[in-house]
Formats: sequence, structure tokens, C-alpha cells
Amino acid sequence: MRKELLRRRARVCLLVAAVVLASPAAGLADPTADTIAVNVDQAKLVRLPGKVATLVVGNPLIADVTLQPGGMIVVTGKGYGATNFIALDRAGEILVDRQIQVEGPSDRLVTVYRGIERESYSCVPLCQRRVTLGDSDTYFNNTMNQAGSLSASASGGGGAGPAKSN
Repeated sequence: MRKELLRRRARVCLLVAAVVLASPAAGLADPTADTIAVNVDQAKLVRLPGKVATLVVGNPLIADVTLQPGGMIVVTGKGYGATNFIALDRAGEILVDRQIQVEGPSDRLVTVYRGIERESYSCVPLCQRRVTLGDSDTYFNNTMNQAGSLSASASGGGGAGPAKSN
């Protein structure tokens, strides 16, 4: 009986933890933490203290930081590595100086090597092409061109299909 009670408590604790982690607030980064961790091609919300007037990003090739109303910023991972951002008020006083760590994708990524050529696929649940930093130029460009053509066709911006040859 005691073992069953312990199992029930463990299940309840796991359920509570799952609910807390799945809540929208779980996506907010802790403003007092030293480093903001974000995955490449993903965004994270961070609430900043005070009235931010200016944002400075150390290396915008690694991360983008965008100010939103209400002192909220969106940190988007652009490339692998670490950088920082500094938030200033209107008087030029530093409100926040934080590190940003951008890591690899968190989805089920499969990397295929063909000699020195590299291709990435997101496999959730079926494998589909996923352009990732470090993929070979040919694969990257072909995938981006296909995505651009599809987007243009969907928006009616031209491209009713391939040109007919005589």
C-alpha cells in the first residue's frame, strides 16, 4: 500500500511538472539569469526591467533582439555561438547586459553526409528537408529556391509552373 501511495505521488509530481513546463510562462527566459539560451531558428521571450529605449547586439549574425511593447524582447537565434546584448534607457544608462548562447536545433534532425556535402532533414514524424547552417551550398540553395518558388506561387506572385519548352 505504501508503494502504491509513493507511485501515485510520483505520478502527480510528474503531471504537475509537465503542466508547468507546458505553460506559456515557461517560454519566458529568467531576466536575472546570466545567459539566455536559445536554439538556432527559434525565438524566446524575455521581460526586461525599466524603460528600454535602445538595444545593442554584439553580433547580429548570432542573435537578433527585438523590443516589443511593455518591456518585452524577442531573442531569435540566427547562428551558432555566443554574443551579448545591452539594453539602455533614454539617458544612456545600462539596464541589462546579458549573454546569449545560440545552440543547434532541438527537433529530430538527421544529417546526411555525401562525401563533403551535407544535408539536413527534420524527421517529425516524416523526414523533410530542413536547411541548417553548415549544409552544403548546393543543397542549401536548391532548397531555398524551391521554398521561394512555392511561396511566390502561393501568394500569386507569378510562377504558374515551369516554363513550357518547344
